[in-house]
Amino acid sequence: MGSALSCLSAAILFSGAMFMPADADACTGISLKSKDGAHVYARTCEWGGSDLESRYVVVPRNDRAVSMTPTGRNGLEYVSRYGYVGVSVSQDTFVTEGMNEAGLSAGLFFFPGYGEYVPYDSTMNASTIVDVELTGWILANFSSIDEVKEAMSCIRVVALSPQAGTAHWRVAEPSGRQIVIEITGGVPHFFENRLGVLTNSPGFEWQMTNLNNYVNVFTGQANPLKLTDEVTLSQFGAGAGLHGLPGDITPPSRFVRAAFYKATAPQYDTSEATVMETFQILNNFDIPIGIEHKTGEAPSGLPSATQWTTSADTRGMKFYYRTAWNSTVRCLDLTAIDFSKVSRQVHPLDAVREQPVEMIKVRNRP
Repeated sequence: MGSALSCLSAAILFSGAMFMPADADACTGISLKSKDGAHVYARTCEWGGSDLESRYVVVPRNDRAVSMTPTGRNGLEYVSRYGYVGVSVSQDTFVTEGMNEAGLSAGLFFFPGYGEYVPYDSTMNASTIVDVELTGWILANFSSIDEVKEAMSCIRVVALSPQAGTAHWRVAEPSGRQIVIEITGGVPHFFENRLGVLTNSPGFEWQMTNLNNYVNVFTGQANPLKLTDEVTLSQFGAGAGLHGLPGDITPPSRFVRAAFYKATAPQYDTSEATVMETFQILNNFDIPIGIEHKTGEAPSGLPSATQWTTSADTRGMKFYYRTAWNSTVRCLDLTAIDFSKVSRQVHPLDAVREQPVEMIKVRNRP
């Protein structure tokens, strides 16, 4: 009993801390389509307050789960229909991003200050699940967006503690369809995400409306502008058409930049090449650890607030990731996993937290 309470206390502290406005809670998601029709869903996960102790999880079919509530692990019970892989933070069951064997992708994005869950009611524990475990529930039970939408009406999503903020979710199919789930007034709302971009607060509809503020931004070069017969203005360098694109790390600014980077990305022949392009684009959203703290207050041991980045190939059924400690891209191949036999597994994202460096040997003259 004591260890269970300790685990719950740690989880509540984690959940509350993750959503405190003084700390960064940034996530940036994009999607790309390859010429062969494959859809790839990628995202970053930022947290500059402390080490998330992230790990990758492998969950088999027929795995029994009991959801956490604010009073213990006594909530919604279910048995997984689908096996899946993903990345968890702080606790093994706090799956933040993943993909199941049906190709369904799902992920949690922080949404502080704008979501509103139903109040916790201990008499309703049988249908209650905490927000940080909702992604795992989605991946374990569904193969389509419509199934998720139907089932959401049967559960109660709550926060672990009154101090915790809220989240919203991206759910995506191999077909390319993706939605954003936002819970306000205790009611789940579903938005078709035809842009294929997601960050954090404010809400998705506001973010889409805000894009209209950048109708004047364009890719490519700016033409010279003649002011007088003697004075002509010209660009300093390439990319002047994007002048005015916001460069700060706030969610609205990241949403705008991600929209333009995604829209202007070249289309590659294969899903493998497209995965690599998502990592290239998301390089632009890495947040240096010192930028969100006052001078001298950045936590030690974190090389970046962007603790990990993932990319899911829903056609090739491969789930890729890299971390702040090791930028080498690693891959979990779902086609190589027998989800009817594999055991539930949890492993650190980095076996060794050290960036490999390849030494180049220069041949001297004989």
